[in-house]
Amino acid sequence: MSRWALIWRRFRRNKVAIGGLIVIGVLFVLAFLGPLVTPWSYEQIDGTSFLKPPSPKHWFGTSQIGQDIFAQTMRGLQKSMIIGLLVGVISTSLAAFFGATAGYFRGTVERVNLFVISLLLVVPDFLIIAIISPRLRDSSWLWLVLLISIFTWMLTAMVIYNLTLSLKQREFVTAARFMGVPARQIITRHILPNMASFLIIDATLSVGAAVLLESGLSYFGFGVQPPDVSLGTLIADGTGSALTYPWVFLFAGAFLVILVLAVSVVGDGLRDAVDPQSQAKAEL
Repeated sequence: MSRWALIWRRFRRNKVAIGGLIVIGVLFVLAFLGPLVTPWSYEQIDGTSFLKPPSPKHWFGTSQIGQDIFAQTMRGLQKSMIIGLLVGVISTSLAAFFGATAGYFRGTVERVNLFVISLLLVVPDFLIIAIISPRLRDSSWLWLVLLISIFTWMLTAMVIYNLTLSLKQREFVTAARFMGVPARQIITRHILPNMASFLIIDATLSVGAAVLLESGLSYFGFGVQPPDVSLGTLIADGTGSALTYPWVFLFAGAFLVILVLAVSVVGDGLRDAVDPQSQAKAEL
């Protein structure tokens, strides 16, 4: 049985992780198909319905200015999931590049990469993003993805750096060097594939962390900008009405909690499937 088949077999035995994977799939389908089954757009205003509770006309109710909460929540869920996924991929890729090159090349490359990692680790990321993002209000939300990605990969890079130092001494890497295989190919074909399990787990967990960070930034007005919405902006808009008109706040908050929990349990399930002893160690 191959390693990946064994990992999948272990993962399938984790009912909680499988449940989280199913929940993520349902949320993904709901986020992208939900706007197609409602007659309302997330930007559309119903001038006859202001702060109306859930009804057959507006499934999740309406906001202070008559916007359909269901359409807005689906748009916000869609945006938050896309941002989380992109940040997970980009941040893990940055960590793999800086960590692997520092561990393999050593010397000047190692010192420069470790300096960059150490510098970004001490930089107050939330504050920097909050300062820069207002200057990008008229730009694409992809700039927000890039900003978040820049400040979320350093700890993973340090782990990859240490893994690379270990893998570099293995026989298959030594043999590849003696055969004249270029360093770039050794890193991409021999070193990184041998830590693929770790990279997948890290990317999965990074998605949940990115969704929370984006929601926090958007809550304070530093993330996704109007007229677009994310779960963070919807929660911010509904906070003042959380007790008087709870549907304005409740649905966005509930979807955020469900999404982050689902991603977290899937990440934990992958970790336990890759390293079965990790669960026993955690219990001890």
